[in-house]
Amino acid sequence: MSFLSTQALRAEFIATRARTVALAAPLSAEDQLVQSMPECSPTKWHRAHTSWFFETFFLGAAGRPPRDPQRSFLWNSYYEAVGGRHPRSQRGLLSRPSLAEVADYRREIDARVLEVLDGADDALTARLAPILSIGLAHEQQHQELILTDILHALSCHPFAPVYTRLPDETLDILAENPGGPPRFTTHDGGLVDIGHGGGAFAFDNEGPRHKVWLEPFAINDRPITVGEMKAFIADGGYRTPSLWLSSGWDFVQSQQINTPLHATMADGTYRVFTLHGQMNPPDEAPASHLSHYEADAVARWLGGRLPTEFEWEHAAASAPPDQGHFAEDRGCLTPTATGGTSPFGGVWQWTSSAYAPYPRFAPGLGAIGEYNGKFMANQYVLRGGSCLTPPGHIRLSYRNFWPSATRFQMTGARVVKDRL
Repeated sequence: MSFLSTQALRAEFIATRARTVALAAPLSAEDQLVQSMPECSPTKWHRAHTSWFFETFFLGAAGRPPRDPQRSFLWNSYYEAVGGRHPRSQRGLLSRPSLAEVADYRREIDARVLEVLDGADDALTARLAPILSIGLAHEQQHQELILTDILHALSCHPFAPVYTRLPDETLDILAENPGGPPRFTTHDGGLVDIGHGGGAFAFDNEGPRHKVWLEPFAINDRPITVGEMKAFIADGGYRTPSLWLSSGWDFVQSQQINTPLHATMADGTYRVFTLHGQMNPPDEAPASHLSHYEADAVARWLGGRLPTEFEWEHAAASAPPDQGHFAEDRGCLTPTATGGTSPFGGVWQWTSSAYAPYPRFAPGLGAIGEYNGKFMANQYVLRGGSCLTPPGHIRLSYRNFWPSATRFQMTGARVVKDRL
């Protein structure tokens, strides 16, 4: 597997670390300590944890011991081989170290990483480049989590505060560019290659590349829309048990769910709380914050089903991954109809595929091998990235994964129909 040159890695490191700081800039110190539910983490914790990752794995591999081993206990997420950790559900209680101290910690780690890079010979660079590449991709994942987690936290505030306002020109673009009618594209199926083919960075769960047999199918060129979601609600979709998986029906009944998360519908008006505040999305916009259960039920109501991750990857193979709606596109951090028919960006798309290892998969050695493999149970795969995903982060083979009840992520779905 090839990696970026030392200078390219250095530049990418500086840019990635700066972007995290920029994402936190609109937030007060109080905002950055909030943890609104156990599945979310405070912005301050994300900033510290990503620094800890570079300190533990990159600097550790370079022979640079941690300055303060106690940090590992506070900022470790789930790496058992590294040692103990503070409970995930109590990260919002970490008022100390202060936000200023976390910022100092980030600057310290930045300086130490750059010092190692600048002084490394070719052999050390070759050994450290894969770890740095993982660290950069890891921080980009946390950049999306910073946005989804603060969105959830702000949604709990009675005044519906705004993270950042849309510029006027963006509002004009949204008004002038509605999406066209959705259509299905057909695929013959057959024996296809799935997974990352090598030659550049990818997470271990994206390979090995292997062959999968697909039956003929047709896939919608757009995600499930707000208009379709409104019709599903009006038709009593949340009250129709035949549309739901058994555990999904139990979930929406026990939680008294009748709209997607962050959405309300009254008198035919569909409103969504976004990072830009309350919005009335057009009917053509992608529906967001659907759990796997909701996506499956709506797909069934629409006369189809969720795609397998293999159908999704095969159908998206000819589309450029960098042309979707990602986090810096038009400054817009909510999915819009202007995203076009790209399968990438906008909303993550649930599939019907359980998150499981590909044939011949083997996790990496050591603590960093805990990154993906040990989570391959009780979760479903999502594909494509979202409007909160950093640009350049997504690949065709990229596999995201969450439990079926997850709604706080920027999640939606496409619909597939079988070709008989």
